[in-house]
Amino acid sequence: MVSDNAAAIDDPRRTHRRYLLILSGLFALLWIALAIDPLYRDDWALENALVVVFVLAIALSYRRLPLSRISYTLIFLFLCLHEVGAHYTYAEVPYDDWFMAVSGVSLNDVLGWERNNFDRVVHFLYGLLIAYPVREIFLRVAAVRGFWGYFLPLDLTMSTSAMFELFEWAAAELFGGGLGVAYLGTQGDVWDAHKDMALASLGALIAMLITYAINRTLQRDFAEEWAQSLKVKEPRPLGEYALARMLKRRA
Repeated sequence: MVSDNAAAIDDPRRTHRRYLLILSGLFALLWIALAIDPLYRDDWALENALVVVFVLAIALSYRRLPLSRISYTLIFLFLCLHEVGAHYTYAEVPYDDWFMAVSGVSLNDVLGWERNNFDRVVHFLYGLLIAYPVREIFLRVAAVRGFWGYFLPLDLTMSTSAMFELFEWAAAELFGGGLGVAYLGTQGDVWDAHKDMALASLGALIAMLITYAINRTLQRDFAEEWAQSLKVKEPRPLGEYALARMLKRRA
């Protein structure tokens, strides 16, 4: 018979696992529904290539690195939005028609938008939703603290956003034609990639500022940890000096 103490320890793990299974089931149902008759099947397949890799990475890392429910929820929300974009292609998601059907007015007219901005919104939400899970990984794997616990998630989110824009460009060049245009989704804006990266960066910055504000309010050793993170840990120069030290030790 399991002791009360053991049950108390195991229960949060079961609750955590159950929560992740619920999110996984909901995402699977959405994925199946949106996989049925997408607007452009080839574009849908291309959009989902990275999703498959991402979901597999989450599944394979669960045993050694289970994330918090907050992180899994944020990832789930982003993936759901991405699947909507994959079904219609980002440039043709009919959000304005949906909004008009509910409210009777055009969202684009209300906000002064002259193009389909679903891609812009999702790039912003990529930064806003993914920066915190990235921060959790940095804290738990690389043991970063203080300033670096906010800067590095922002930095990685910005760099992955740039990498995705390069991936889009390469895919558009490789496949060309209608598929390349649908996947790239610039809608004639020569600065599309720059704006997407800027919005993802802004979203990540807001996420880290919110996290910073919460931690500064609740974390008792916040100021000390921040100061320690900015102190020089190795006073000796690296580069050629480090190389000379390594060669000397080998001699």
